[in-house]
Amino acid sequence: MNKKKVYPWWFVAIPLILYILFFLLPSVLGVFYSFTDWSRMTPKNGLHFVGLKNYSEIFSGKSQYANGILNTLKFTIISNIVKIIPALFLAILLQESVRGKNFYRTVFYLPSILPFVVIGLIFTSVFNYSNGLLNNTLDFLHMGFAKQKWLSDLHVVWKSVYMVDAWRGIGYVMTIFIAGLNAIPKEYYEAARIDGANFWQRLRYVTLPMMRGAIMINVVFGVTYGLKVFDIIYVLTNGGPGHATEVITTYVYELYGSGKYGVSTALSSLLLAVSAVVGFLIVKQMRTKEEDAA
Repeated sequence: MNKKKVYPWWFVAIPLILYILFFLLPSVLGVFYSFTDWSRMTPKNGLHFVGLKNYSEIFSGKSQYANGILNTLKFTIISNIVKIIPALFLAILLQESVRGKNFYRTVFYLPSILPFVVIGLIFTSVFNYSNGLLNNTLDFLHMGFAKQKWLSDLHVVWKSVYMVDAWRGIGYVMTIFIAGLNAIPKEYYEAARIDGANFWQRLRYVTLPMMRGAIMINVVFGVTYGLKVFDIIYVLTNGGPGHATEVITTYVYELYGSGKYGVSTALSSLLLAVSAVVGFLIVKQMRTKEEDAA
């Protein structure tokens, strides 16, 4: 037997087996259990098929779970906007001949390597109303009118979450944009300058079209992250005040911890379905644009 034909099969088979065992099989089992009354009492009462009961409980008017789904989608959209747009302009600025640009790139990127738990604990202290750094600084600047209950006021809490998320994520998104900018031939900008194009015209007709791949990569990463967000919400607000900042993953965690495994897996299955649909639409859009560009 030709060994050259055997090795590639082994390289494919091992990752495929691991994927089936640790991702595909648990996902299928999770979907199955979402149609049962699986709970802490199952060993005593047995496992029973309940159809769409768990899903109807999620979307019933009395539950808060539907609000968690809406919060997840809202966070996914807004968190991408508040990171991608500033990161793009930072990348363009630091791509120019700015003195110390490597230092600034490092400073902006550093927060992205910190664990979410550490960031959450730091900003929980910073946002403390009574003795937090932010409100104390506002008092020092005689701007006490701007003080807020950053993590307990319904009108402010989401802004605080987006602020922290942007602080951590902008540097990572910026790095991908810088890589995309480095791939653009300099001759395009030189030709645009000769034609008299200003900054905004170069941005519209040269930079953005040539950065399509980097933009789509950041969108895919951002959507994947937004749909699965857990750490930053749990550490900063624990889903509060009330249930105002609950997302799908925090509800899954709480339900599983309380022994309602069936409803928990139903929410997880919904998250899987939403992620699959969104991922399919993004990939389809990328293929369409690649075909148009070709």
